Amino acid sequence: MGSKIVDIVEELVRPILNEKDMELVDVEYVKEGKNWFLRVYIDTEEGVDITECGAVSEQLSAKLDESDPIKGAYFLEVSSPGAERPLKSKNDFIKNVNNNVYVKLYAPFEGAKEYEGILINFEGDIATIEYKDKTRKKQVEIPYNQIAQARLAVVF
Repeated sequence: MGSKIVDIVEELVRPILNEKDMELVDVEYVKEGKNWFLRVYIDTEEGVDITECGAVSEQLSAKLDESDPIKGAYFLEVSSPGAERPLKSKNDFIKNVNNNVYVKLYAPFEGAKEYEGILINFEGDIATIEYKDKTRKKQVEIPYNQIAQARLAVVF
């Protein structure tokens, strides 16, 4: 049910975003407590502001009212994915080479299930991450199909 709604919302929002030269980062339909939330994360190379999020929200809300794919009450939230945006596709990995990333794997790979470091390459479905092990820099080459979740990681 939830994934069907996500697919429908993606279909509805893509033309709106294409018209505004924006990227769809992610769509979530989740229950938190008693309430359902439909969250749409959008972005551009320069980032998005609250005015842009509001404009997309208004247009998407109208389309959702028209097609009515969600029975029952929910809250629609349109926002930026933030500094630690998820990496959802191979293209996201390619665009974020040389950035700090955090990846969580389905199963341990070369001794760990999580890695954080610089994505130094993504080629041939292999993500190469340079990370620190105590004080030494190391590299790991992780097959894309082993990655359960990934996101940018802010370094302080």
